[in-house]
Amino acid sequence: MAPVEPIAPGVLLVFLLQLGLLLALALGLGRLAARLGMPPIVGELCAGVLLGPSVLANAAPGFSDWLLPRDPGRFHLLDAVGHVGVLLLVGVTGMHVDLRLVRRQGVTAAWISMMGVTVSLGLGISTGLALPGSLIPEGTERSTFALFIGVAMAVSAIPVIAKTLMELRLVHRTIGQLILCAVMVDDIVGWLLLSVVAALATSGVRGSDLGFTLGGVVVCVLAAILVRPLLRVLLRATERQEDGGPTVALVAVLVLLASAGTQALGLEAVFGAFVCGIVINGCGVVTTERLAPLRTTVLAVLAPLFFATAGLRMDLTALADPVVLLTGLWVLAAAVLGKFAGAYLGSRLGRLGHWEALAVGAGMNARGVIEVIIAMVGLRLGVLGPEMFTVIVLVAIVTSLMAPPLLRYSMKHVEHTAEELLRLPEAERAPT
Repeated sequence: MAPVEPIAPGVLLVFLLQLGLLLALALGLGRLAARLGMPPIVGELCAGVLLGPSVLANAAPGFSDWLLPRDPGRFHLLDAVGHVGVLLLVGVTGMHVDLRLVRRQGVTAAWISMMGVTVSLGLGISTGLALPGSLIPEGTERSTFALFIGVAMAVSAIPVIAKTLMELRLVHRTIGQLILCAVMVDDIVGWLLLSVVAALATSGVRGSDLGFTLGGVVVCVLAAILVRPLLRVLLRATERQEDGGPTVALVAVLVLLASAGTQALGLEAVFGAFVCGIVINGCGVVTTERLAPLRTTVLAVLAPLFFATAGLRMDLTALADPVVLLTGLWVLAAAVLGKFAGAYLGSRLGRLGHWEALAVGAGMNARGVIEVIIAMVGLRLGVLGPEMFTVIVLVAIVTSLMAPPLLRYSMKHVEHTAEELLRLPEAERAPT
C-alpha cells in the first residue's frame, strides 16, 4: 500500500493562518464582550461573523476565497479542531453537574424542569410546523425539522447561567440553587432528545429506528453505571501522581472514547461526552485543581475556536430577506415565551412566589453555548439550512443577554433568608 501523501505546504499555511486569525479575533472580541457586560461567546461568534460571508466575503471576496476556500475538505480541517473542542467543552460541562443537588432540591426542581422543557418543546415544535417551507432544507421531513426546533428551544445553558449567577452573587440564594438544579435536569433531557432527533434525521421517522435509538440511550446509561467502578480505580491511580498531567490526559481520553461510543450507537457524540463528564464527577475522585489545566485549555483555546467556526457559518445578510427576519423574530418570541411560561408555571406548581418564579424563568431562558452546539449539529445533519442556523444562534445570543438584567430586577423583590446568608463565606455576610 502506498503511503498517504502529507498535507501540502500551501494548505498547511492557510490552515495555520485560519487558526491563528480566528483564535486571535475570538479572544480579543470575547474579552471586549466581557468588558461590556456580555457573555464572551458573543464576541467569539462575532469573530467568525467578521471573517465569514457576512462581512469579509462581501468586503474582500478575493482574500476571503484564499483564506477560507469553500473546498469542503479544507474547511473540514477547521471543523475537526472545533469538534474536539466542543466535545471536551461538553465533557467539562457535565463535570459540573451535581446529582446530589438534583436529588436534594427534589420536587420543586422537578416541576420547574418538567414544565420548562414540556412547554418550550411543545411551542418549539408548533413553531417548526408553521414556519415557511422555503426555510426547510430539501430532503428534510417537516416533522424532523419541527422536532429539532423544539429541542433547540427546550434547552438551557449551564455555563452561561452559572457564570451569570456567580457574577450577580446569586449562587448562594435558594433561587440560584433551584435554577442550577433545574438546568442540570434540562440539559440531561435535552441531550437525550437531541440524540433521538439526530438519529431520526439520518434514518427517517420509523418505529424500528426510534426503538433502536432509545435502546442506544439505555445501553449508554447502563454502560455509564457499569464502568463507573473501573473509572474510579483509574482516576485514583492518576490522582496519586504528583504531576496532574496523567489525570488531564485520562479525562480527555475518556471523554473522546465515550463520544465515539455514542456515535457508534447512532447517537450524537456530544451526548457521550456529557454523560462521561457526569460519571467522572460522580466518582468523587478528581479534584478541581487537577482539572484546571484541561479547563483552561478548553475555555481559553478550543471553545473560542469552535464558536468562531460557528460564526463563519452565520450569514447575517440573510436577515435582509423579510421572510427570514420575520421568522427570526417569531422564533425568538416563541423561545422566550415557552421557557418563561414553562419555568414560571413549574415554579408556581412547586409553591414558589410570583417574583421567585419570574427569577427562575429569567435564569432558565438563557440558551448560550448549548443552543449554538445544537445548531451546529443541525447544520451538520442537514436539518437546518444557513438561514435557520443564523436564526437559532441569534436566539442563543439574545436570550443570554436578557438573563442578567431580568434576574437582577426580579431578585430585588425576593428577600434573603437566614439559610441563604449562612451559605455565604463569613467575610461576605454583611446585610444586603
